[in-house]
Amino acid sequence: DKKHVRRMADYFLGVDVGTGSVRAALVSSVGHCIHIPTASVQAVNIWNDKPDYYEQSSEDIWQACCSVVKATLSGSGISPSQVKGIGFTGTCSLVAIDPNGQPVSVSQSNDDQRNVIMWMDHRALDEAKQINGTKHAVLQYVGGVISPEMQAPKLLWLKRNLRECWDRTGHFFDLPDFMTFRATGKATRSLCSVVCKWNYVCGTSEESSTNSGWDASYWCQIGLEEMPTENFQRIGTSFSQPGELVGGLTDQAAVDLGLQTGTPVGASLIDAHAGGVGMLGAAVSGLGLPCEGKAITSRLALICGTSSCHMALSAEPCFVPGVWGPYFSSMVPGLWLNEGGQSATGKLLKHIIDCHPASALVKEQASSRGVSVFEELNHCIKTLATHRKLDSYPLLTRNLHVLPDYHGNRSPLADPMMKGMICGLTLATDVNDLACLYLAAVQGIAVSCCSLDAELFHDLMTTVYCCDVLYTAWDETCGRFHDCSRPSNEYNICVWRWKSE
Repeated sequence: DKKHVRRMADYFLGVDVGTGSVRAALVSSVGHCIHIPTASVQAVNIWNDKPDYYEQSSEDIWQACCSVVKATLSGSGISPSQVKGIGFTGTCSLVAIDPNGQPVSVSQSNDDQRNVIMWMDHRALDEAKQINGTKHAVLQYVGGVISPEMQAPKLLWLKRNLRECWDRTGHFFDLPDFMTFRATGKATRSLCSVVCKWNYVCGTSEESSTNSGWDASYWCQIGLEEMPTENFQRIGTSFSQPGELVGGLTDQAAVDLGLQTGTPVGASLIDAHAGGVGMLGAAVSGLGLPCEGKAITSRLALICGTSSCHMALSAEPCFVPGVWGPYFSSMVPGLWLNEGGQSATGKLLKHIIDCHPASALVKEQASSRGVSVFEELNHCIKTLATHRKLDSYPLLTRNLHVLPDYHGNRSPLADPMMKGMICGLTLATDVNDLACLYLAAVQGIAVSCCSLDAELFHDLMTTVYCCDVLYTAWDETCGRFHDCSRPSNEYNICVWRWKSE
């Protein structure tokens, strides 16, 4: 029977640390994801004491990981001995620990438990501006402009503003790499993290070693000369491609996770990039799609959550101003990655809803009907359009428009100082007004998305295919994301095309 077959099979665990929660999945050796009704999603704490400052605790995150892994195993009935490997993905947040692995504060509160500067933290705007002013050659690999969401500006901010904490720190990690460190005790960094967020240059095999690795002149020029002086011990000296074996679970990590000591741990991926691997590598045979039988470089991955990331691979490097990359072997070995993005998408929708006078009422209505607030708003939009005898929902917002750059413009403008805007407000404060504003925000995000992708793929390819595109938004009531738009066809696959001039 199925239970007997399950007890005889081998499985792999994936643990994903998102912006606000952690989840785990069991996948069989033939690629089947095991449905576990009792598996939990564990929320993690976020401190947001003032605008642009977002902090977390690595210990809180680790405990959440342990909780969801144990719940997943318990709900599946699978023995720990059947788990043949585990891998972590996570946000590209900055983690600080001392030489003994203990947390070091990155907060002006001086609380050592608050040792993570989140990816969305924009405290290092001045430091990013200073780094961009150097016009160093390394910056060509981030679209010519470094973002305050990357790690070098944050490191420089810590050195300037929290010197005692800076001096105590033995290791700075990207959060996904911290997870593998906590699991194995090995300080190996994934090329996904260091290439995409730390200005590590990964060269092709045809390039000399002098053109790859850490560039000492860059770190000295931006004011972090300690890094080359210390032979980069604090930010990484050992690197692996995503998925490569880092080591086995330590005794303590095995106890924490409810797994066996020595269980293999793979090099990590940034969460969005793990989604990119899944989408770009998705099997589409038999679905009648234009991308069937074409190279992986013909596809676009659009990963949506708190923010959104737009990813495409190419055989040759493509330098696009304002678009991150090209990154070599950071997601798929041997291929170059270009990455655009929007800093606030799901976060923006949640903000729009939470700040409206009708927020409490629409949440109450959603709760009474047993649906999410997003489903409730979608229902309101349909009802309102029918009541007004409109041919299509977009006509509800013909006089209402949202510029979605509430948290700056990540790309293609690469301007973290950009601000959002609403045009067309009235004195209305009811649920219908909120529904229209929500719809306008979704439309603003979509228009921004299209302008970004047109810029991103002008030089990359003439036709772009995007699979499984869903706009999602965070639901704080149940700790998960919800679909905010309808599938474009029965296969839930959206096909976009651009033709170059």
